[in-house]
Amino acid sequence: MNQKSNNFLETEKIGKLMKKYSIPCIISLLVAALYNIVDQIFIANADYLGSYGNAANTVVFPLTVVALAIAVMIGDGCCAFVSICLGANKSEDAHKSIGNAILLCVISSVILTAVYLIFMEPILTLFGGKVNEETYACAREYFFWIALGVPFYMFGQAVNPIIRSDGSPKFAMLATVSGAVANIILDPILIYPMRMGMKGAAIATVMGQILTAVLSIWYLCHMKAVKLNRRSFGIWGKLMKQFLTLGITSFLSQISLVISMAAVQNMCTKYGAMDEVFGQPEFAQIPLAVLGIVMKFFQIAISIAVGMAAGCIPIAGYNIGANRKDRAKTLFSYLLIAEAVVGTVALLIVEFFPNQLIGIFGAQNESAYYTAFAVKSFRIYLCMMILATVNKGTFIYLQALGKALESTIISLTREIVFGVAFPIILPIFFGLDGLLYSFPAADILTFLIAGFIIRRMFRGLSQKENTAAI
Repeated sequence: MNQKSNNFLETEKIGKLMKKYSIPCIISLLVAALYNIVDQIFIANADYLGSYGNAANTVVFPLTVVALAIAVMIGDGCCAFVSICLGANKSEDAHKSIGNAILLCVISSVILTAVYLIFMEPILTLFGGKVNEETYACAREYFFWIALGVPFYMFGQAVNPIIRSDGSPKFAMLATVSGAVANIILDPILIYPMRMGMKGAAIATVMGQILTAVLSIWYLCHMKAVKLNRRSFGIWGKLMKQFLTLGITSFLSQISLVISMAAVQNMCTKYGAMDEVFGQPEFAQIPLAVLGIVMKFFQIAISIAVGMAAGCIPIAGYNIGANRKDRAKTLFSYLLIAEAVVGTVALLIVEFFPNQLIGIFGAQNESAYYTAFAVKSFRIYLCMMILATVNKGTFIYLQALGKALESTIISLTREIVFGVAFPIILPIFFGLDGLLYSFPAADILTFLIAGFIIRRMFRGLSQKENTAAI
């Protein structure tokens, strides 16, 4: 790639560049998040499913993240490697790496599906599925069909960044949006008039994933910068090692969430059973269902935060390479302000409108205990949203500055060290409420680390190399 063709990254106004690059990233992430959220909304509002179906959806969600973790490791790694190859005019390595990525995705997805189907009961139990019989039945039915769709889901998610590396970010977004729209259309049809329950919700999701996969296959047959052929689909171990190494950060960021969610959901089941109200069988699923809803809202807010930061990566990288640390510093300042604004808006919503939020997820069909616990959960669990969004923006910006190792270590500290330790320790002293305190506690400690890093980053970017207008 001719570096001069991108020199606008060094001259265009920072705010304008942020909008241009961040908005598509935000849209793509929000659409990807819609799959599970839409399922949960329609499930929650079906009077014959309600909180049991809601809890089941929460149980299965981390297992879809495992599939996503493997897919993004393959896709993001291949995307980065293909971009490098194209810039170095190594078209042979580019098409072979894409063929390898496709083969690896297909093989790993089939293996994961087999593992899910064979070990369904212990896997669902691990994530709190046996909180009561009704929840387990819903989770088992939902998970069976979701597992069958894993190959299509992983293929679409892995090929999406590869499409972007070929210079077609709009088509990549179209493929994802098309699948999500199909899911939104099919969900109410299969859940309400056809009364297919959890099976219907899962089938709607899988049909959307199949559509995304089909569009992705079509694009692979019509690529612009890279042309695939039979030789592309050999096993090239050296290339595979190179692109998987580049994708390991994406894998760790996703899989750490699964570990954290496993801890939270297990403690939710354990301490919920000790609660005076939720220890009763008919109410046992409520804490798990509510936490799932709270995390869905958090997922929406964090998708915006991640999208803004990810959009800044090429801008920051180019300016660091051009020795324009002044612009990289200005960009970081704008990003932190934008992240804080997103966190503030999200915080105001959860603190002042929790009843309206849970109303979207069928609270009108549930008991007063459900509503009371949901309101408390929103207000406590997400009370440090501002810190959460700023933390996330800092982690990602570290990658833009070439500090991927530091970013990964801090992110893993948040999700695994704090994200697992606090949900295990705090409920010992505070019961089920301790689980709610664990999330803001983790964000506060992480921000103390992030604050130190932010200060160092600003110092490092304060060198006045070039004073052209920004």
